[in-house]
Amino acid sequence: MISFGMLAVLAGCQQKAVEETQKPEEEFHYLLDEFADLKVMRYKVPGWEDLTLQQKEYAYYLAEAAKYGRDILWDQNCEYNITIRHKVENILKNYQGNRNRKEFKEFETYAKRLFFSNGIHHHYAEDKFVPECSEDFFRQLLEAVGDTDNNTRLLYVIYYKDAYPQRRSTSTDGDIVKLSAVNFYDGVTRQEVEDYYASIADPNDPTPISYGLNTKVVKEDGKVVEKPWKVDGIYSRPLRRICEQLEKAAKVAENDTQRRALELLIEYYKTGDLRKWDEFNIEWVKDTTGTVDFINGFVEDYNDPLGRKGAWEGYVNIKDKEASKRTEILCSNAQWFEDNAPIDPRFKKKEVKGITAKVVNAVCLAGDSYPSTPIGINLPNADWIRKDYGSKSVTIANITHAYDYAAEESPASALKEFAYDDAEIELYKKYGSYVDEVHTDLHECLGHGSGQLLPGVSATAMGEYASALEEARADLFGLYYTADPKMVELGIMPDAEAYKAEYSAYIRNGLFVQFNRVELGRPNTEAHMQNRKLIAEWCYEKGAKDNVIEKKVRDGKTYFVVNDYEALRGLFAQLLAEIQRIKSEGDYKAGKKLIETYAVNIDPKLHKEVKERYEALNLKPYGGFINPEIVPVYNKKKEIVDYEIVYKDNYLEQMLEYGEKYATLEL
Repeated sequence: MISFGMLAVLAGCQQKAVEETQKPEEEFHYLLDEFADLKVMRYKVPGWEDLTLQQKEYAYYLAEAAKYGRDILWDQNCEYNITIRHKVENILKNYQGNRNRKEFKEFETYAKRLFFSNGIHHHYAEDKFVPECSEDFFRQLLEAVGDTDNNTRLLYVIYYKDAYPQRRSTSTDGDIVKLSAVNFYDGVTRQEVEDYYASIADPNDPTPISYGLNTKVVKEDGKVVEKPWKVDGIYSRPLRRICEQLEKAAKVAENDTQRRALELLIEYYKTGDLRKWDEFNIEWVKDTTGTVDFINGFVEDYNDPLGRKGAWEGYVNIKDKEASKRTEILCSNAQWFEDNAPIDPRFKKKEVKGITAKVVNAVCLAGDSYPSTPIGINLPNADWIRKDYGSKSVTIANITHAYDYAAEESPASALKEFAYDDAEIELYKKYGSYVDEVHTDLHECLGHGSGQLLPGVSATAMGEYASALEEARADLFGLYYTADPKMVELGIMPDAEAYKAEYSAYIRNGLFVQFNRVELGRPNTEAHMQNRKLIAEWCYEKGAKDNVIEKKVRDGKTYFVVNDYEALRGLFAQLLAEIQRIKSEGDYKAGKKLIETYAVNIDPKLHKEVKERYEALNLKPYGGFINPEIVPVYNKKKEIVDYEIVYKDNYLEQMLEYGEKYATLEL
């Protein structure tokens, strides 16, 4: 239980959070650049000056380790990415011609898109994008900087959409392994990969490794084999540099648990042993007292068509102690939330272990989290580790706030365009940003950590649908509990009406607004967008008889309005129960049906309308960030006496600097 004193403190903290998310800071400009469908921002790092010198040094080395993994992600995304990037960098640094001409500006936009997406495929939609400048002009640029090698093949890869058309294929009638541009497989089919892992996995192992997380699957002499990503294996050079920085970090870690975790991570990189990866994650979960924390490794499998291979990711953050009070309350009540979840008792954890959560401020984004980053993270991903040891969740406050502040710097408002009336707008302005953070808290620290698989069910049973279904499960858990009276009782929600701001925003986004991000005529393929569409479409259909969600048209514009919030909560509960059943029982067929029925196909008329309305606002649907720099400060004796945060304001400059300093893989 929580004391009344703590409730008073939390209420004050919650009110402050609501106010801060609504009031932009002065003199610090968040929005730096806009191009194509993208905007680039920067973020501040509150709390940095409160760190000790040792903590700052620890964060510095962790950030260096994260940034040295950059080339790994580029190569993972497509085998041609690094070669193309180096050629583009060469032009940007050395071209002596007219940089103001239209075609060079078009080339520059392509370069910015390339850097933003860590390759030639859109970071979110995953389709290949091509330059607006002509292929002939691109060739002239290469020749102007003395580059005449292998350009015919590369220009074909850059310009022709039939070459590597999708980073992760979503084809329903082709071999998604062969059709995907990701550099995880070579010379093998989907069936061969699935047969290979079926032959080596032990279905009776209660603590299974994450088979295939850190390898490339190839065929040698007609036999399917794995090539590990490790020191003295694939990605040896960047992993050596990462280990060097992690070793330095270990020497200044805040506590012994952090130090042991880093030692295990280094051993994992040197051996490629996935048991060591599990040991690292178990030790990492134990560190609940440190202020500085990190992510470093092959983590999320969203980019793999088969949901096995981990994309390189790095993150460094510091705890926001004041804002973390609300997540600490959620964690202390985790068993109550699990026990009262609207799911079959068979799928509930009898004892929730090790659930920890905090609100943090990002210090460095890297790999799959740079420039575009999540606003919440829950790790580790292994179900058995979550069950036996727990998990750590973070809500990233300074990133969420930076989005809000950058939006204030724009004269247009998507909220005013797509919300139905003034009441809906005012409700969101009053509660929306804060309640969205609370939903993220619930999603990450309780949603992903909830439920359990039945004995014998594989963590990979959902195949290519696993990511979207898991995100939907966590979102539904958060949506259901956002409206629970318990949230007001705990002092986390300001009143019993606040959740309605999140429900209205979620439905209009899931049914309509989010499709401004998808090219006309294309299906909805990204896992998080599929999750939101699945939930909103399913609830819209199942609630149609009682008009729970109503489609309204006014002055030729479409709106989706929630008429019955309590009924909508009931629908969220029903869908949560079904998706939990699907995952717990490993019901691939039912999971596939849900995704393909509700999550993929976009109504073409609505799609065209939302694109036109959004484009008229001149807003960019996707956002990402450049990092501040952590700069050592020396005294006259050349001793480091401090580490300062320096806020950069030039997107291309940082991309080129990273290309020089952190390049580890050859052309």
